[in-house]
Amino acid sequence: MDDETQEILNDFLTETTEMIDNLDQKFVELETQPENKDLLNEIFRAMHSMKGSAGFLGFSHLVDITHRAESILNKLRQGEMAVVPEIITVILETVDTVKAIMTEIRTSGTDVKIPVEGMSQKLDDILAGKFSAGASAPSSPPAASPAPASPAATAPEAAQAAAPPPPQLGEILVTEGLATKEQVFDALTAQSKQPDPKQPLGELLVAAKAISEKALDQALQKQEKAPKAEEDATIRVETRRLDSVMNLVGELVLGRNRLIKIGGSLEQTHETDPQVRALSETLTQLNLVTTDLQLAVMKTRMLPIKKVMAKLPRMVRDLSSKLGKQVRLETHGEETELDKSVADEIGDPLVHLVRNAIDHGIEMPTERHAARKPSEGLLRIAASQEGNSIVIRIQDDGKGIALSKIKAKALQKGLISEAELAGLEPREVVNLVFLPGFSTAEKVTDVSGRGVGMDVVRTNIRKMNGTVEIESEEGKGSLITIKLPLTIAIIQALMVEVERATFAIPLSSVIEAVRISKSEIKTINGREVLHLRDRVLPLLRLSKEFEIPTEHERDRFYVVVAALGDRRIGVVVDELRSQEEVVIKSIWEYLDSIKGISGATITGEGKVVLILDISELVENAQAWHAAAMVA
Repeated sequence: MDDETQEILNDFLTETTEMIDNLDQKFVELETQPENKDLLNEIFRAMHSMKGSAGFLGFSHLVDITHRAESILNKLRQGEMAVVPEIITVILETVDTVKAIMTEIRTSGTDVKIPVEGMSQKLDDILAGKFSAGASAPSSPPAASPAPASPAATAPEAAQAAAPPPPQLGEILVTEGLATKEQVFDALTAQSKQPDPKQPLGELLVAAKAISEKALDQALQKQEKAPKAEEDATIRVETRRLDSVMNLVGELVLGRNRLIKIGGSLEQTHETDPQVRALSETLTQLNLVTTDLQLAVMKTRMLPIKKVMAKLPRMVRDLSSKLGKQVRLETHGEETELDKSVADEIGDPLVHLVRNAIDHGIEMPTERHAARKPSEGLLRIAASQEGNSIVIRIQDDGKGIALSKIKAKALQKGLISEAELAGLEPREVVNLVFLPGFSTAEKVTDVSGRGVGMDVVRTNIRKMNGTVEIESEEGKGSLITIKLPLTIAIIQALMVEVERATFAIPLSSVIEAVRISKSEIKTINGREVLHLRDRVLPLLRLSKEFEIPTEHERDRFYVVVAALGDRRIGVVVDELRSQEEVVIKSIWEYLDSIKGISGATITGEGKVVLILDISELVENAQAWHAAAMVA
């Protein structure tokens, strides 16, 4: 395949993938809003555009089923057929088949290996009216995995189904019957072999006597009159290029920090030197430009969270049908934006938590009726920006989590001692489900999992410097709160010093810093605590945590109060150095076994500094504190 044809194919794959990503969600919406003609028209236009592009490229199997699905959608929007769940189920199966075909096209460049006869027959039966209510049930997708999202598919949604891309000249010529597909492909092939600048496609067709001058003018006029899509105002950029730019900006931020430190030192020693003053002014300007550039690059990487939520309605529909439950999904804050790197990582944990809520949380209709609840369960997912964090809340009105069951399972598996368990508050008991190997599932199924899911969820969220917590009330439901940084590349941090070793504490976790004397520290069963504003605060000495040799005992030091949700600890340090903007560098490959560290950075002095994982430190300190209180 030559470069020109490959480029056309890549554009087709990208645009079709975007359309498919939206179709799952739109069909589920249509099932709840059968009278929504605008929604029906959007779906019809997407299917029509997909069929037209597939026909132009010669993908006969894809044309075969999209043409039939388009015919059904046309009857639905014309009011000749009613929007019923049985029809939606079959069309969703069609979308699954399209995904399988797209995977095959992406890997082999052809669609003939995917059988479509069975799917075509189902669609023909619907067109002929040969179906009855309840005769069709949701089925699993084809064996082939869905087409992976291409890097370009994460660019701004320029080619939405509601606004089809403008037709190409070759497509117009074929559609209007002015030229055959073979003639257009031959011309494109000849064009790709020409040196730059290449002869226009229309001129090549005229020269080959495939079309007349009049036919070319007619096609060009039609192309000119075609409505311009939003694509004209956007440009597709591969994600790896944005990642590269973000890495370069990170290095620029480190260089700026270093220059500012050097400039500050020169000002102190050569205050009257005019060259040093000029350097200071230049550094100020560089600081402003670097900050603006950093913000601009971060904005180009921001995606609405609806890109992550788009696959949930279909999943909730299929899973609830499979389990025989009735579940209504509500989503809020879909326009909330977060960094591309965060969006990529949060998808799998979110899917796992939603599956758990449907499987373990929401009851069967008969159970809900007995508990005087509506037979339809409610699953609400809300996203919002709070300060420099993104907060995602997953709430259900199911049966909640039985604390007695969690305690029994934790003791049975030896994950916690009875003494430690007795000192935990109800909220802390619920969060034991995040311990490795914990599971309350009575049997292993393809939905329940194998008891490792929640631990993986917490690990993945921690890698993004985020936190996850569960609140539950037995009989009333559960609330899972995920808190994530806007970006995981550059953060504000408090630099602290312990025995000449420097650490960075993410500023989003810091509540306050207080200076205390040695006499203010108390001990409870060998554990150090501080009584601060009517709260007993467990203390954590970084020198002990990381086994740093102590040269001499200090009489006064600082306590940095750090928080994880409503839980707090005091981190004991020798000195508070500064607040800096730091670039996080991953060290998981090298220091995976060291607990309490989330990454590293390079300071303005050129030193490598470890960044503390506050969530892990808080949990460890709280566990020690609970055990000490019981003992």
